[in-house]
Amino acid sequence: MRTRKPIKLGLSMRYLGYHAAAWRHPEADPGAASKLSHFLRIARTAEAAKFDMLFLADGIGLRTRDEPPGALCRSHQTAELEPLTLLSALAAVTSHIGLVSTASTTYNEPFHIARKWASLDHLSGGRAGWNIVTSWSEAEAWNFNRDQHMEYDARYERAAEFVEVVKGLWDSWEGDALVHDKASGIFFDQSKLHVLDHKGKHFKVRGPLTVARTPQGRPIMVQAGASEQGLEIAASSADVVYTASHRLEAARDYYADLKSRLAKHGREPDHLKVMPGVTYFVGRTQEEAQAKLDLLNNLVEPELGLSYLYGQMGDLSGYPLDSPVPEPKDPRLRSMARIGLEMARRENLTIRQLYTRIAAGFGGRVVVGTPESIVDDMEAWVDAGAADGFNICPPVLPMGLDDFVALVLPEMRRRGLFRTEYEGTTLRANLGVPVPGNRYAAAR
Repeated sequence: MRTRKPIKLGLSMRYLGYHAAAWRHPEADPGAASKLSHFLRIARTAEAAKFDMLFLADGIGLRTRDEPPGALCRSHQTAELEPLTLLSALAAVTSHIGLVSTASTTYNEPFHIARKWASLDHLSGGRAGWNIVTSWSEAEAWNFNRDQHMEYDARYERAAEFVEVVKGLWDSWEGDALVHDKASGIFFDQSKLHVLDHKGKHFKVRGPLTVARTPQGRPIMVQAGASEQGLEIAASSADVVYTASHRLEAARDYYADLKSRLAKHGREPDHLKVMPGVTYFVGRTQEEAQAKLDLLNNLVEPELGLSYLYGQMGDLSGYPLDSPVPEPKDPRLRSMARIGLEMARRENLTIRQLYTRIAAGFGGRVVVGTPESIVDDMEAWVDAGAADGFNICPPVLPMGLDDFVALVLPEMRRRGLFRTEYEGTTLRANLGVPVPGNRYAAAR
């Protein structure tokens, strides 16, 4: 009998859910994404269920364009709270669940990110995580003194240096530097405070960081993306990788490739958790689950549906909706474009069918089924070496989370695939990834 491998679970709680029509669901509060009470309810439910982490994807510009005309005013994925502010509020009312949010390496400075996330790690008692992104939309560039987005390779080159600077700043203080010796008047051991003095192509940062070494050594680092540059950043630095794979075979190849890169950075395979994003529609019967998907799909207007294809596939408004999906032209999201086209060709989807698929889970994998079939699917991915866990992206919040907790988690626990209690109080302890050593202490 094989050993059961516990599955890691993150909860993505962006907006009102991942379905394009989530705000039109009969039970949804359309204004909830701006209300602390909405996120308190979600955080408390997820922590009571023993999820590993809460995850807030973020963009710093409107990602939905009015293409075709009438799309923008139909999208609920336009108004949201700044994630670090929100997670700081949630840190005060939770005690175990991880708190992860996105910050761009293109439109931030390393010292800011190092300081803010170290602060969140202290405030939460060791539960902070930073999702590393390079940004991709021109709307973000327009908000930061640029007419167009930085070129693709340059963004990743900057990101790689950015990450190294942040890690260096997080090592400014050794863990035992703050001696607080009242008798001698020595607040900290000055030999254990270190100046980074980084001078690189993109950044010149002296340091040291003005926040003490954090409860986790450094916050969890999360990365998403399938490019060669992204894979190398993940292999050298990430503790968690979110993927958007739709097919098990492709996910298994990605997993094997990424894990094989860890050794050259002195890391073990279990030092990094691969967690694909999945939107689940779950019902007590297959018919009940399908009805939940159909209800939301019927609420997607064509203008909004087509807007979901612009970033991945380019402008398809000139094609008949029920025609085959054409080759993407200059896609903004290259990895997503490849995934979308592969799915369309494999399943012979029309443009309308493709946007309906993407609208159901914001481009991620969508699974419709019973608790048993959903856990079968999870188990198949983990057993095949395609995932260590999953980032759950509910179609509607909080209802989708409630369904998952009530129906799927009992089946996972019946099979011994998910915890009944947290292993520790830090995100690292619960994920089972090591605390990184301080570079200066190790050198000494």
